[in-house]
Amino acid sequence: MIRHLLLTGLPGVGKTTVMTQLSHALTAYHPDGFFTREIRENEIRKGFEVVTLDGHHQLLSHVTLPGPFRVGRYGVDLAGFEKLLETIDLRHSPSRVVILDGIGKMECLSQRFIQEVEALLDSSKMLTATVALKGEGFPTKVKSRTDCHLANVTFQNRSTLAVTLVPAIKTILTPDKEGPDVASS
Repeated sequence: MIRHLLLTGLPGVGKTTVMTQLSHALTAYHPDGFFTREIRENEIRKGFEVVTLDGHHQLLSHVTLPGPFRVGRYGVDLAGFEKLLETIDLRHSPSRVVILDGIGKMECLSQRFIQEVEALLDSSKMLTATVALKGEGFPTKVKSRTDCHLANVTFQNRSTLAVTLVPAIKTILTPDKEGPDVASS
């Protein structure tokens, strides 16, 4: 039975935009989780920050960050990210819906993050997350789970995908239902 929703697609296609729309559509369920936002300076992407749904901000990566944890040209503040994960403690959140934007290379440098995602996937909560289209490792493992619906965000469907997916998500969240008929995407 489908219990979780994963959004995938090319970089820059609008996964975060669709996830934001889903978050707004699910406010009655009091979702918990975070979004990953670009940090831009003079129109040039310099890094990323994590912004929780309750308003906490934490630097995730930046081109000027030194240290051993790197993804491409970005240094990753692994200690800061893990401290944020400890603070928001998603697996013990009272919310039935957890939004993660996203399950990517930077986040997966953290073993704590991987353990949190695995625990969420095995819990009674619904995980709604973005995940990289390409790559290997943990994101691929998550995408291969039979209890996850994988929706591909494209330039053609990004403006309507959230509206299409909300009824299926609400069906998943409604007890006494056999399971959703997830709309094709």
